[in-house]
Amino acid sequence: MPVDHGAAPADAATEASVAEFSDRHPPPARDIGNAAQQRALRAPATAGTTDTPSHADRPSSHPELAAAERAASSTAADDDAQADARLAADDVSTPYFQPLPVPSLAAPTFARRGVARPRLRASGRQWALLAGLVALLGLQIVIADRAHLAANPRWRPLVGAACTLARCTLPDWREPEALTLLNRDVRPMPGVAGVLQIQASFRNDARWAQAWPWLQLSLSDADGRVIGTRILSPQDYLGQSPAAQDTLAPGQAVQVAFRVREPAASTAAFSFDFR
Repeated sequence: MPVDHGAAPADAATEASVAEFSDRHPPPARDIGNAAQQRALRAPATAGTTDTPSHADRPSSHPELAAAERAASSTAADDDAQADARLAADDVSTPYFQPLPVPSLAAPTFARRGVARPRLRASGRQWALLAGLVALLGLQIVIADRAHLAANPRWRPLVGAACTLARCTLPDWREPEALTLLNRDVRPMPGVAGVLQIQASFRNDARWAQAWPWLQLSLSDADGRVIGTRILSPQDYLGQSPAAQDTLAPGQAVQVAFRVREPAASTAAFSFDFR
């Protein structure tokens, strides 16, 4: 039988082509999960074969080699698609949350120290004007109610100073409790039946000058029963109406004398009270 010695060289050439293809196109890495890294691994091989035509461009006389190249390309494309799908799934399953900005109004007061706030500053002239208005208002109140305030020993000095500035009239001070009876004398008037002649002296012990007081005279019998009472005005016991500026100065002592009709012949005692 004749022996074909040309088949061996063809098989040797085929094995050399497969080895060269394996060196140039290594099998794809299936365990790499990132498609970008797979592309980076294939980049040098592609860059090195830019000017050299690939086995797909060259006419191949070996159908088995062309089928192996197409299978390798299809497998690499499938691996890229699976890697991209895994990356997309990771992006969907693990969303990125960005915290919302917190408004400044939600922070407490001590945390907002850096917030600039306008400050209102009053000038010295404005403060002086305000103080003057307050003083004027207080002066008007004191003058309007001076009759009531002047009767209080605590407020009378202030009312007196206000009336000095405003040139108003200060009401007379009245303090009957500060009048002290020094002596008294009641006797029948000689030659006139049923008439009593009375003399009395008293002193003003108040802090301020006060008007002439009203006198209350009470007559009693021997048993202590009141048989008659009379209230005398300053005009009654002075004989004339005192002048408006006529007052009892502090510490001043005066003596008065007047006559009254005796209510009954049994008058045995009498008493004085200041009003």
